[in-house]
This record gives sequence, C-alpha cells and structure tokens, in this order.
Amino acid sequence: MSLQGVHLLLTYRCEHECDHCFVWGSPWAKGTMTLALIREILAGARRMGTVQIVYFEGGEPFLFYPLLLEGMLMAATAGFDTGVVTNAYWAIGPDEAEAALRPLGALRLADLSLSTDLFHGEEAETLEYRYARDAAERLGLPVGAISIPQPCAEQPASAGPIRYRGRAAEKLAPGMPVQPWETLCECPHEELIDPGRVHVDPLGNVHLCQGLLLGNVRQRPLDALFAAYDPSAHPIVGPLLEGGPAGLVRRYDVPHEEGYVEECHLCYRAREALRERFPDLLGPGQVYGEIE
Repeated sequence: MSLQGVHLLLTYRCEHECDHCFVWGSPWAKGTMTLALIREILAGARRMGTVQIVYFEGGEPFLFYPLLLEGMLMAATAGFDTGVVTNAYWAIGPDEAEAALRPLGALRLADLSLSTDLFHGEEAETLEYRYARDAAERLGLPVGAISIPQPCAEQPASAGPIRYRGRAAEKLAPGMPVQPWETLCECPHEELIDPGRVHVDPLGNVHLCQGLLLGNVRQRPLDALFAAYDPSAHPIVGPLLEGGPAGLVRRYDVPHEEGYVEECHLCYRAREALRERFPDLLGPGQVYGEIE
C-alpha cells in the first residue's frame, strides 16, 4: 500500500450547509473526534510507514479550535506534515485572522486550504477568505483556495469539480443533463486499488470515498485494516473496479433511473440502496443525509 495522506474529519458540524457538501455538514450535525481517537489513528498511520501528511478538516475544524491545535501538535510531534481545510468563518478581521493562524506555523503546516465561493458567501472571494489569506501570507504560511463554481446545465458535469454525491445529489443534480446509467462504467476520482489517501471520521470510520468504508479504527487499527484490504473481495469496491457504478448496479440488481449526472451520482444512489445490505461498509448515516 502507498497511503500517503490521512484526512481527519474532526467533526461533521459546520456553520454552513453548502449544497455541494459530500458529508452533509450543518450546524446540527453530530460527531466530534476525541484526542484519544486522534492518537490511535496517528499510531496506526506511523506504523504503516508511508503516510506523510495528516489533514484536519470537517465539517469545519476551527469550530473545535483547541482540539485542532492539539491534534496538529500530536501529528507534528509524530513526524507528519499537517494540512488544514477551513472556510475561514473565524477570520472576522485582520488581527483576528492572524491570531487564529499564528500557532499553526509551528505545527509543520504544509497546506492551508481556504474554501471560498458562492456556496459560502455572496462573493466568489468572501471577506473572511481575504482576511485569512492575507494573514497567512503575512505569517509566511502556505495558503491556497478551494473554489467550486456553480453548476451549469450547459457545461458537462464531468468538466467541473462538483461530485454529485452527498447533499449535491439532492440539491444540485435536479435539472442537470444526465448520461445513460450503463455508460458510467468507471470510478474516475478515487484510487480504490491502492488508495493514496483516506478520510477518517469522528466515529472512527475509514472512508475510501465518502460513505464507502474500509472499516473502523475503533475495531481494528488503521495499519491492520490496510494489511487485510483486498480490493477485489470488497463487496462494493470489487464491482466498482470491474465496471464502475454501472457494475455495482448490475452486480446487485439495484433499482435505478435511466440517467445520472455523472459517475458519483449513480454510485451514491446505488450505495444508498445497498446500505441495509452492507451496513458496515456503507455509512455512516450522516454521509447519507440522515441527520438526527
């Protein structure tokens, strides 16, 4: 295995409810990591010997700022580079932005990704983004933007960055042009045979793709999960490798529509239909819109 990046979803909670969110982040979402779980994940990642960077994201990781800082310190002390993904809601002014970011400079920060687009505010570059970007530059921190354009029915979905899974399947897919389901015969976005990254959520679930699980680190350490991983034998990954989302539909005779926006759209809908059959591999409910 060549796993290089572990992305910790510190929380599913977010002060936004963006229409394109993979994990249905919202102010009402439940689930936040503990330091004990972070410590366990880092230990498994270190034993693997290939992981280079640990990202902290969500949801919105700055909602639990002490947890973010301590988790980054633990990762840096263990020898990992760190990264953070945030929408910069906390950057209410230049001084406040600099105060929030200053501690990150000592924590082997290799990437600070700031989300800014019309899903997050009324301008493509939100005021909070500009405050955070400028503060990061003053502090000499590596900073970049994640900007997702609004979907356009005149542009093929495959040409844009939106993945039509999670909330996007509900909010953004309607009205978009569709492709015949049987033509969606590959997974173009994730390296399922030999993943270069995984996401681990507050419940310990290890996501090969959001909602598609390898296992749970509370039941088996991260390195042990990967040591036992056989992609072709995985009940969901195997069909995806053979024939993409269409292959998953065929393998299990999943009820389906005639057309879907793109591969993620069909895959997400097929996995929704299979969750009761494979509850340990397709979850948690949060990622499928089951918000308590």
